[in-house]
Amino acid sequence: MSDNYEDSARRAIIIERDAIDALTARISNDFVLACQTVMACKGRVVVTGMGKSGHIGNKIAATLASTGTPSFFVHPGEASHGDLGMITNQDVVLAISNSGNTAEVLTILPLIKRMGAPLISMTGNSASILAREAVANLDVSVAQEACPLGLAPTSSTTATLVMGDALAVALLEARGFSAEDFAFSHPGGSLGRRLLLRVADIMHTGDRIPKVLETTTLGGALLEISQKGLGMTTVVDENGRMVGIFTDGDLRRTLDRAIDIHQTPIRDVMTVNGKTIHDDQLAAEALNIMEELKINALPVISRDGALTGAINMHDLLRAGVI
Repeated sequence: MSDNYEDSARRAIIIERDAIDALTARISNDFVLACQTVMACKGRVVVTGMGKSGHIGNKIAATLASTGTPSFFVHPGEASHGDLGMITNQDVVLAISNSGNTAEVLTILPLIKRMGAPLISMTGNSASILAREAVANLDVSVAQEACPLGLAPTSSTTATLVMGDALAVALLEARGFSAEDFAFSHPGGSLGRRLLLRVADIMHTGDRIPKVLETTTLGGALLEISQKGLGMTTVVDENGRMVGIFTDGDLRRTLDRAIDIHQTPIRDVMTVNGKTIHDDQLAAEALNIMEELKINALPVISRDGALTGAINMHDLLRAGVI
């Protein structure tokens, strides 16, 4: 009994790497036909497979679905007992079987054919029944399994998974699927929050906006900053249009001068206009501006220039944008 764990691990990785390398030469007419068949599909890609092929099939279906190709997995055993009703003639069936002769998959094959759903196979045996009956067969055969007994599916499942990823990526690029499209499929993830969340979704509005008139004294502005807790206040004219901003940084610069905070109007010490962001921009854009300028808050304006809100770094942190 060998206890050289490192050698065993390296050998398994090398065998599986070689199995993946061999796939490159098999991206041929059948692969193109499989892609064209899916692109022409008006329904969904229904993935099926038994045992370990089924586990891989589940992952392939999930990858397809999250990259712009509607897809789901159907267990072939359950399909024979009612779940076949989930498949329509508008769908494409992707059947996975290393042998290409898995009984549970072959049992439902005539019914798939009868309903007119195109069949794509992914097999390790191009001469198998499943491969022959498919409009396109993706060859995932391997020279050997990483399992030294040649019994546990290892290299074969890895090759199948990689071929599934290759199919998903080819379809993604053919559809022009974008990062924003991906975000709509993953609204709960960090990418979704960065690509979907708008400034308007998390900004402070109404009475929560730090705001003073340009005639307000510096002391009054400091009180507003303290009460609203955003580290700054916007400065507006009598018509409510923003004319400037006063931040903690401005305060530090002001304290270097001999200024009476109870007499000096805020317009004399504010930053005129100042950096803003539109309420329909991505929250991630607000983060980029703050990081680039080394500031912690931004006034928010509408496209017509009206002050509509304020946002700071803590808002972005709470929203999960950071």
